Amino acid sequence: MPQFLAGCSRNGASTLPTKTSDNPFMAWFGVDEAMLRRVMTELTSRGATHADIYFQHTRNNSIVMEDGIISQASSNIEQGVGLRVVLGDQVGFAFTEDLTEPAMIAAARTASAIANGTGTGAPAHFTFRNEMRGYYKTSVPWSEVGVDKKLPRIQKAEALARAGDPSVKKVSVYWGDSEERVMVVNRDGRIVTDHRPMARMYVSLTAEKKGVRQSNGSNIAGRRGFDWFTDAQLDKVTHEAVDRTMRLFDARRPRAGEMPVILAAGASGILLHEAIGHGLEADFNRKGTSIYATMIGQKIAPDFVTIVDDAQVDHERGALNIDDEGNDTERTVLVENGVLRTYLHDQISADHYKMKSTGSGRRESYRFAPMPRMRCTYMTNGPHTREEIIASVKGTGIIAETFTNGQVQIGAGDYTFYIKNGWLVEDGKVTAPIKDVNIIGNGPESLRRITMAANDTKLDTGGWTCGKDGQGVPVSQGLPTVLVSKMTVGGENA
Repeated sequence: MPQFLAGCSRNGASTLPTKTSDNPFMAWFGVDEAMLRRVMTELTSRGATHADIYFQHTRNNSIVMEDGIISQASSNIEQGVGLRVVLGDQVGFAFTEDLTEPAMIAAARTASAIANGTGTGAPAHFTFRNEMRGYYKTSVPWSEVGVDKKLPRIQKAEALARAGDPSVKKVSVYWGDSEERVMVVNRDGRIVTDHRPMARMYVSLTAEKKGVRQSNGSNIAGRRGFDWFTDAQLDKVTHEAVDRTMRLFDARRPRAGEMPVILAAGASGILLHEAIGHGLEADFNRKGTSIYATMIGQKIAPDFVTIVDDAQVDHERGALNIDDEGNDTERTVLVENGVLRTYLHDQISADHYKMKSTGSGRRESYRFAPMPRMRCTYMTNGPHTREEIIASVKGTGIIAETFTNGQVQIGAGDYTFYIKNGWLVEDGKVTAPIKDVNIIGNGPESLRRITMAANDTKLDTGGWTCGKDGQGVPVSQGLPTVLVSKMTVGGENA
């Protein structure tokens, strides 16, 4: 699919237009309907199937504490507008950080250069939807929360982690918060807006015993406000960081070879996301690069497997009120009772498949055109219990609990993941902690090899960011406890 990208950066301070609307977002970005109509007319002057103007303003704050001292603190503001025109499978795109009308007209002219037909014109009237779907409302915006309020929470987390075990030698706490305003103006006359908060705390530590050092950490993240960082949340993240680190001292690597693998509830959703979820994004299927491209309506997993991608989970990192094309989001059932039902669609793929968008068009920022992306991807509850699954393992198997690096080949679904923490299972019993283990497999094959799934599904609250074609977007993922009958485990050779 041809795609052209042009960037226009602002030199010095820009002069915002003076004409505004009663719409608070239009006033925020300093535009009015007449200006939007002129920009949209230029954007669609050579023909368009779809066209949109994407305004974004983001304020980011971060603080890093190392060994009780603030080592880094930063705050930055990002603002700009992306202009996209779609004609069939072709996409023209340009962006500018300058929100004056001449700059936007110039960017629109650049984006429209892909087309060579008759202009479609701008809508006679714009319709502004002023109600906000409330999947992540906050009581106080992050712009009103000062460092004086954040610092005591950071200091408490650092103290809790350090007090977690006498062997803890070094503690680092990362704090990040942001709020993003977006306004999407479509060729059909719709104007939709969203106000998106985000917060994250990451606690990492290093412990030492008898000259041996081990390091690990834990995250909490979500579309949350300051009041989420309660004492209970700080206890949770610091306890996990300490527990994961201390277990490494007694952990070992299992023997290498093929064996049953139990994927622990929560964080194991990374394997579902990477090895299966990407293959269900519609652009890969429209282009024929995904192994699932011809499998709609076919059985790809056992009857008890249902996989969902849901943007409507309150306060989750991957939650969205609207997608970045201005479409409403939804709970999309991808696999139902083992049968592949649909893909994740943006507007381009929805047109190709002659169906409605699933509200999955996402972009990293105004500098990028949207594409189909996951939001909160998880498997629903199964019919078993975690205890039944562990007891069913005959001989040797492992539990994969926390993951770090992973690699996936989207087309075939081949993957490798690195397990930081896990457990050895021998004849139906958990016997010892394990660490530093690779698992190797194929996503579609692993899906077919699921033999049991527990009734304990949960989304992981870690700060996951999904990368695709150079763009990163926040996501959530989850899984119940799942037994895969056979996977290749890269442990120690006998």
